[in-house]
Amino acid sequence: MATGRTERPAHRGRGIPEATVARLPLYLRALSALSERGVPTVSSEELAAAAGVNSAKLRKDLSYLGSYGTRGVGYDVEYLVYQISRELGLTQDWPVAIIGIGNLGHALANYGGFASRGFRVAALLDADRAVAGQRIAGMVVRHMDDLEQIVRDDRVSIGVITTPAPAAQGVCDRLVAAGITSILNFAPTVLAVPEGVDVRKVDLSIELQILAFHEQRKSATDAGPTLPPTAPPPAGTAARGDRGGDLPEVMPA
Repeated sequence: MATGRTERPAHRGRGIPEATVARLPLYLRALSALSERGVPTVSSEELAAAAGVNSAKLRKDLSYLGSYGTRGVGYDVEYLVYQISRELGLTQDWPVAIIGIGNLGHALANYGGFASRGFRVAALLDADRAVAGQRIAGMVVRHMDDLEQIVRDDRVSIGVITTPAPAAQGVCDRLVAAGITSILNFAPTVLAVPEGVDVRKVDLSIELQILAFHEQRKSATDAGPTLPPTAPPPAGTAARGDRGGDLPEVMPA
């Protein structure tokens, strides 16, 4: 069962900072695109631009992998793909179970990019018996009653929660009890998990709210500078206009 501890980042035994770990998939995506185009080498500046970071940060990140590139040549694309894939654990197959086959769960089940990135959707589960038994993306949706058996038989490594918020914690507790220690949470709620369980949260509404903030700031900038608020009158004086001008509140004798 869950404790009061909330979501936390994964611990990196080799001393790689979490911020670096978060950027490695960005580098891998950019490198994979270069590899598909047959590009053999890439400079740190080119790779940094493709990943959306600065080159100094990229070189620092890759130094944690023991990769420093070659001066005047850059990085070997294929070898760097292998290095990052190995560090992220993508050189092996990771069975994934998606729990909650609503619109989002249905879309994830049909996403074709998991296999090429080291993940295999091993099971789809839902608590609604009207959904269980349906065939989606070539797989039969199983009922939640079978969760523990599926985790054991299919050796599921990662649980993906796409249920409504009220059901998410219960699903999380069952995944943890079944032995799952890595969870991707799409439900709009914070999950409490015990020590040793890693949760990554994806909240689309929060990301949209952040974008709305930036849109509002840009709109205000485009509208021009705003005037500062008028300061209140000093104590003992009347506001301008109250007595026909800037006259003292009490006239001298």
